[in-house]
Amino acid sequence: MSFEALRALVQGWAGAGLLPAGLTHGFLVNALLSGLVIGPVLGGLGTLVVTKRLAFFSEAVGHAALTGVAIGILVGEPYTGPYASLFGYCLLFALLVNYTRNRSNLTADTLIGVFLSVSLALGASLLLILASRVNIHILENVLFGSVLTVDDRDLTVLLAVAAGVTALMLPLFNRLLLASFNPALARVRGVPVKGLDYLFIVLVTVVTVASVKIIGAILVGALLVIPAAAARVVASSLRGFFLLSVAFASVAAVAGILLPVQLALPVPSGGAIILAAGLLFLGALLARLFMKGEEG
Repeated sequence: MSFEALRALVQGWAGAGLLPAGLTHGFLVNALLSGLVIGPVLGGLGTLVVTKRLAFFSEAVGHAALTGVAIGILVGEPYTGPYASLFGYCLLFALLVNYTRNRSNLTADTLIGVFLSVSLALGASLLLILASRVNIHILENVLFGSVLTVDDRDLTVLLAVAAGVTALMLPLFNRLLLASFNPALARVRGVPVKGLDYLFIVLVTVVTVASVKIIGAILVGALLVIPAAAARVVASSLRGFFLLSVAFASVAAVAGILLPVQLALPVPSGGAIILAAGLLFLGALLARLFMKGEEG
C-alpha cells in the first residue's frame, strides 16, 4: 500500500505553515501517521492490561521482540522489518506463558520472569552470532525505536493490526472487562473467560510487535501501561477510564514523535514517547492530589 498522496498532502500543509515545519520531511509524516494509528489502540488495550494487572507481561512481550528480530535476521529476513519471525516468535512466547500459567500453581509474574529470562538469554546468544554478519548497532533502532526507519510497509502492517484489533476488541470490550474484574461472575453469566483470556493475550502481542519499530522493544510495553495508569488515577467512571487512556496514549505518541525533531533534541522516538507519557502520569497524579485537597 502506498501513502504517497497522503504524505504529499501533509507536506503541503506543513510547507504552507498550517502544520509544524518538520512535517515537510516524509519520514516524519510516516512516523506521525504511525503514532496516530497505534496510539489510540495501545491506549484502549492498556485499560485491560492495567485491570488484569499484566503490566509485566506486556513488557516481557516487548523484550521478547528482540529475540524475534535476531531469529529473523538469522533466517534471512530483512533486518529493517523481520515481521514473520517477530510475530511468530512473540505469539509463541505469549501463548506458552499463558498456557503454562493456566496449568501450574505458579504466579503469573514468576512464570513471566522465567520465560523472559530464557528468551533474553537466547536473544543475546543469537546476537553474538549475528555480530559477525551485520552491523550490530542497527539493532539500537529495534531497542529504542526510530522515526527514520518507518516506511510504507511498516505503515501497512500497523494499519492492518490496528484495524483487526479494533474490530475484535470493541464488540467484546464489556465481556473482556467483566472477565478481568470478576472472572467468577463472568463465568456465571456465560462469558468464555479462558477463551477471552487467550484472545486478549494475542491482541496485546500483535499490537506490541507492530509498535516496536516506533517505540522500540525496550519501551513498547510502557505505552500500554502508563497512559492507562494515568487515566485510572483521574477517571471517575469506566467510560472515562477508557477515553482518557486513549487520549493520553495518542497525545504521548504524537508529542514524542514531533517534539524531538521540532526542538532538535537528541532523543530516540521511543524514549521521547515514554517520557511524554510519564509527564502525563505525573500531571494526573498532581491533579488527583489537588482534587483530594479540594474535597478535604
